[in-house]
Amino acid sequence: MKTLLLAPELFTTDSGIPRILRLYLKALCDLSNNNDQVRFVTLNDTSIDSSDLRPYTVASVLDRWEACCRDKGRFIRTALGLSGGVNLIICGHVAQLPVAWLASCLRPGLRYALVAHGIEVWRPFTFWERRALRGAWRIFCVSGYTRGEVLKSIRLAPSRLVVLPNALDPELTPDGIDSSAITTSQPVILAVSRLSASDRYKGIDHLIEAMPAVLKAAPGTKLRIVGRGDDIHRLQNLVRDHGVDTAVEFAGYVDDRQLRHELARCTIFALPSQKEGFGLVYLEAMAYGKPCIAAQAGGAPEVITADSGRLVPYGDVPALSAACAQALSTPWDPAAIRACALRFSYPAFREHLHRLIAA
Repeated sequence: MKTLLLAPELFTTDSGIPRILRLYLKALCDLSNNNDQVRFVTLNDTSIDSSDLRPYTVASVLDRWEACCRDKGRFIRTALGLSGGVNLIICGHVAQLPVAWLASCLRPGLRYALVAHGIEVWRPFTFWERRALRGAWRIFCVSGYTRGEVLKSIRLAPSRLVVLPNALDPELTPDGIDSSAITTSQPVILAVSRLSASDRYKGIDHLIEAMPAVLKAAPGTKLRIVGRGDDIHRLQNLVRDHGVDTAVEFAGYVDDRQLRHELARCTIFALPSQKEGFGLVYLEAMAYGKPCIAAQAGGAPEVITADSGRLVPYGDVPALSAACAQALSTPWDPAAIRACALRFSYPAFREHLHRLIAA
């Protein structure tokens, strides 16, 4: 088996899509035998450091790869070139699916599959996307919600859309970090999100607006916001407008090592987003035994249970305040929360993918 992975990016950012596509790359390499080969092409990565690549690949299996520095023409040419001799293309974004379709036209017998994440497929498709979707062998949907949204937008045989949930990245598991040994003098609500104007659906505004009521119920609570983007100044003004300057901290960008520490030291994790296709960051918090607050929207209800957090109506700030305050005072069982996260382990993801591509 020779497999080609097409990705918008793998290492340029640490958002959800690159994170899960790194696991696809890792799983494809781990599942390969001696005569198998894995290749990949990324659009937005300018270069890929070997230290970043090492945890996700097997040197004897990884055949060829290229980062295309945001050059779409180069990406198309490279993807078509590397599709030679390939049995399966896994496409990490619907916008790149027409390239996989074109490769299949040039190379009869070549199968291709799409990974459908969330909002990028919760919309009407372009002509070429629709053409490519109709030719796809499989569509791997990260949640049942995403699967349903795709089927609303295009008529396809439902059997071709399968739910393959996201998984915990072994590189972000809390090995060697004892969360109980990291204490803070006050409760901490952690939020991790892009802070761009296009991502206001993430609900960071609502968390800030909820803080006055949270502070009344749990004085001294800190809201710590990790992330960066072009909306940060508006959010900082919102903090001042609500008089919670001393209770809200903007941590900016953090790398994986720092994120592990942030997850270990927080009391609860909160991201009341309207449009999470799955919510990988909830899993990462749950792996540290932290309860999660999320919106009753998108794919989040498929990840968070009563044992691992609370769900609130999207945009309902009083309900969000009450859920945060209740979660801060609840004696959660970290082991039970971690058990919920382990339902989405990397080994389970790898074996599920193996069954699908071997069918």
